[in-house]
Amino acid sequence: MDDPAVGEAAKSESPLTSSVLVLNKHYVPIRVVSGRRAFTLMCKNYAEAIDVVDEQFITWSMEAWLGHSLERERRPSEFDLFVQTPRLAILVPRVIRLLGYDKLPRREVKFNRRNVLARDENRCQYCGKRFSLAQLSIDHVVPKSRGGKSSWLNVVAACSPCNTRKGGRMPHEASMRLIKQPAVPKKNPLLEGKLRSRRYAIWGHFLGEGELAIDA
Repeated sequence: MDDPAVGEAAKSESPLTSSVLVLNKHYVPIRVVSGRRAFTLMCKNYAEAIDVVDEQFITWSMEAWLGHSLERERRPSEFDLFVQTPRLAILVPRVIRLLGYDKLPRREVKFNRRNVLARDENRCQYCGKRFSLAQLSIDHVVPKSRGGKSSWLNVVAACSPCNTRKGGRMPHEASMRLIKQPAVPKKNPLLEGKLRSRRYAIWGHFLGEGELAIDA
């Protein structure tokens, strides 16, 4: 069953900005790209699409994928996304495979604002309330002015009122407490969120524990 928040996010996705899992030529997951980027790679013959038909994985060139899209449009599932063109509707693939790329993915979650907020579930780590991405900022638990570093272990999601209240002080100096101590995630929190949506169920066939840290 979909996580309610994940399900709503999936429903609101647009075809060209939806997520597509990218495999290297040995079928190892390496990253996640947008539907737009996936089509670009397929049109340049750098990649092929992968889909499930009659419980079997089948690969498709861009030309063959257009025919597959036509068949799928006649019997679409509620999770399918199509890009409408003047001639036909093109199904957005959920997985593509790069034909000439054999490098392996990085094994640690990339440190950036988006992943920090996802790790903290879009929840201020001081007041505990959940906010939209635009309403959250990144707070250094040990302020930069005191030598605090920008790292997984020293940054947390914070709402504007809490961030302003804390200012350049340590939490205890502002009579504030963290909901939980910041930690280095072993899995990409955005990727885990996608896997809870049935739209991305096919990803589970390719993603093992070792690949859950790839960029999403």
